[in-house]
Amino acid sequence: MSKALKILLNAIPIALMIGLIPVVRNDYLLSLIYVIIISIALAIKYEPKDMLVLVFGFFVMIAAEYFFVSTGVEIFVRRSLLGFMPFWLPILWAYAFIGIKRGVLIVSS
Repeated sequence: MSKALKILLNAIPIALMIGLIPVVRNDYLLSLIYVIIISIALAIKYEPKDMLVLVFGFFVMIAAEYFFVSTGVEIFVRRSLLGFMPFWLPILWAYAFIGIKRGVLIVSS
């Protein structure tokens, strides 16, 4: 399998999650759907340290987004997490960290 195809396959869950943002208006339902998508993706393919990267990405992105919002660089209309950002956003970013990790490993192999 080519490197481009491997990267594309790893990006499918992220693209699906992004595509659901305008469709699912309830942030908590969207978060649940994200958790289901991530669970299925990890059940299909789990690599060493994926859970560590997922948890790291989740907490790092909460802190990073909080910083960006507090400086006025970003403003969210949907503010279901701590009153400043959508509840689903760090979940999406957490899986994106896995996608980035896998992409780097694919390119460097």
